[in-house]
Amino acid sequence: SHKEVMGAVAKAVIDGKANLIEVPIVKNASIPHRIDSRLGAAKIMLRPACDGTGVIAGAATRVVLECAGVQNCFAKQLGTDNPLSNARATVKALSELRTLKEVSETREIPLSELFQ
Repeated sequence: SHKEVMGAVAKAVIDGKANLIEVPIVKNASIPHRIDSRLGAAKIMLRPACDGTGVIAGAATRVVLECAGVQNCFAKQLGTDNPLSNARATVKALSELRTLKEVSETREIPLSELFQ
């Protein structure tokens, strides 16, 4: 009972540390670009928002975004009402975000050419 709970918490902490992701956040504490992500039946749409907007999202998505440090974002949960599925789909969407620098490096072109 008590020992089982402590063991489960310890395993969850180890698993969490092993699966950390890096979330790119732009200067207005938002995400760099819009993204749609799907995981199972859950579909998540994330859109950047201007400064002062706050996190406008459903419960599970809001918790994940706030834990990631995102302060301004629009989000929509589609497909399922299952909070765990929506949270996992949000984590997947955040892991797929890329900065302009990352895009220019993968395309092997200078950053200035992306805007032409």
